[in-house]
Amino acid sequence: MRDIVFTRRSGWIPNVIREDGELKLMLGAGADVNHAPRTFTFSIGEAHLAVIQEDLARHLLLWSAVLPLCDDAGTRGRLDENAAVALLDPILLAAPADVDALFQRLRWDRGRLIAHGADIGLLERGQVYAAMRAATETSNGKRAQEYHANRRRAERGTVLGPLDAAILKYTGQYLHGATVPRRMPDAVEPALLPEVMRVIATAEQACAGMRIGRDPRRGKRATDKRDWDRMATTVDAAVRRAHPELVDDAVRTVSFLMCSEAADRSRSTPMEDDEEAGGDRADFGVSARKTILSFTDDKGVEKKWVSDGPRTASAEFWEFVGDRSAGDNEVFTIEDEEMGEGIQLHFYADSTARITTVHEGEGGSDPEYRVEYSLVDGISGYRNLVSTFVRGGCAALEQHGPWISDVAEFERARRRRDAQ
Repeated sequence: MRDIVFTRRSGWIPNVIREDGELKLMLGAGADVNHAPRTFTFSIGEAHLAVIQEDLARHLLLWSAVLPLCDDAGTRGRLDENAAVALLDPILLAAPADVDALFQRLRWDRGRLIAHGADIGLLERGQVYAAMRAATETSNGKRAQEYHANRRRAERGTVLGPLDAAILKYTGQYLHGATVPRRMPDAVEPALLPEVMRVIATAEQACAGMRIGRDPRRGKRATDKRDWDRMATTVDAAVRRAHPELVDDAVRTVSFLMCSEAADRSRSTPMEDDEEAGGDRADFGVSARKTILSFTDDKGVEKKWVSDGPRTASAEFWEFVGDRSAGDNEVFTIEDEEMGEGIQLHFYADSTARITTVHEGEGGSDPEYRVEYSLVDGISGYRNLVSTFVRGGCAALEQHGPWISDVAEFERARRRRDAQ
């Protein structure tokens, strides 16, 4: 039989219950293996109940000291009830100075007290009892998050100025640096917002006209890491030059915002059509353009493209790559069966091969092919290769060499490139 004897407005602050005639403190903390909240109890006396009912500060201090014991219990272990009971008298019944001395020796949940209004300055100076004079039953979790975020920055030697903090709040990264940034002007104090917007304007001007392209090798929504790094470097340099007073955290969050927005714009558009928007502009003549192509991957899946379809070959091919590319599927081929030529892209090695038919097979013999290899510089290099092949065939790829027919010589060239 369990009865609630005392509870506060905040449901997370430990309750006092009577179970089978015995007074116990009951609190929820941690989670079990199924991620359901765990509940712990341990015995208390009538004197402890009286203090808990009358003194919110000591009640919260006890809670903060017991929580580490709950953490030690993990997902299925038992609470060390002896250790919990041993905290009762020193926290609930001892003099304030003795409480402060105790908290110098034991583990306790600082964030819990800060969320309930503890004076941070007094806590930092070890005056935990006095820090709880302003304690409240209601919790402000954001206050504790801000404290921990600033403490992590301080451990890295970073101290935010007012403008630095305002910029991080504008991007939503003040509390968590891993959060995807977004524009939140309402989170900034009105007096600082114009200064924040001047920094943002500097970044926007620096990357105007730049874009982050798609990288289908890494999936349908992946973007080009080189484009991202190029934009981030450009924005960082411009912001640091125009606003040298900003700390690294503020500068990085601005470049992260610019890059994230550019990447989102790229992801929200159809796969780029390189024959219209990129690649070499040379005209190889109407007769050189491909009319029927076959796309295949390393798993034997094939897709046909014909020129009278709604989309161009490049767009169709890169969509095929985006759908099919994976860690165990990194070789893709484009073949013009009628002309007896094709290119094979080796994403795992940043290389390609162009394949041309030297002699057709006769009398049941196999055809004779010429295979030549070349190194490729990132996704932009692959895009140029594909669009050039689609518009001009293998002959047009000469400019993308050097092309090497000897496999051993090519492997040496690839190793030299990778060693740089």
